[in-house]
Amino acid sequence: MSQRRFYESPVGEDARRSAPAVQRNRDPIADVLSEWLPVSGTVLEVASGTGEHAVWFAERFPHIEWQPSETHPDALASIRGWRARSGLSNLREPVVIDARSGDWPIDRADAVLNINMAHISPWAASLGLIAGAARLLAPGDSLILYGPWLKDEIPTASSNLGFDADLKRRDPHWGLRRVEDFAQAAADKGFEFVDWPQMPANNLMLRFRKGESDRT
Repeated sequence: MSQRRFYESPVGEDARRSAPAVQRNRDPIADVLSEWLPVSGTVLEVASGTGEHAVWFAERFPHIEWQPSETHPDALASIRGWRARSGLSNLREPVVIDARSGDWPIDRADAVLNINMAHISPWAASLGLIAGAARLLAPGDSLILYGPWLKDEIPTASSNLGFDADLKRRDPHWGLRRVEDFAQAAADKGFEFVDWPQMPANNLMLRFRKGESDRT
C-alpha cells in the first residue's frame, strides 16, 4: 500500500521514475540493513516506490532474494523498468500488495522492509503492514521501517513539524506517526521493538523482532 502519486521525475522516455531522496538515503539505510538482514533468504519490500531502493539493495546484498511490491500502476512499471535495466538475478518481479489487505501474494519472507510509507498512507496501512508481517515472518525475523517519525525521547525538528502539517493539509489521513503508537500495535501482534537508530535528515530506522508466538 502506497499513496504516493508520482511527484518523482521520469528517467528518459521509459517507465522508470527517480526520487531524489533515494540518492541521499540509500547508503545510510543499506549500512543499517547490513547489520539487521539475514545472510540469505527473501526480503519483502512493501511499497517499493520507484524501485530504485530495490535495485540498490539487491546489488548490495547479492545472497538475498529481493521481492519488491507496490499498488500504483506507475510504480509497478517503474520497478519493472529498473529491474530490467539492472539485470540482477536476485531482484524479483514486483507483486501487487495493498498493505491494508489481508490477502498478500506471498506467504513467507525472512524480513519485511518498509520505507517512507507510514506518513503518506492511512493508519490502516500501518496496521495492515504489521498484520501482514506477522503472517509472513518466523520467530526471530525482523520487520524494518525507515522514515520520519515522532518519538517521545527525541525533540521533533521544526522541518518535520512543517512536513507533518503539510501532509495533513494534503490529506487528513496522512501525517507523521508516533513510534510509540506503532510499537504498541506491533506488540499486539507479537513483535518486540528492539532498535531505533537515528538517521540523516531527521529520520529513524525501526526494527521489530517477531516473538516466539504471536497474537494474530
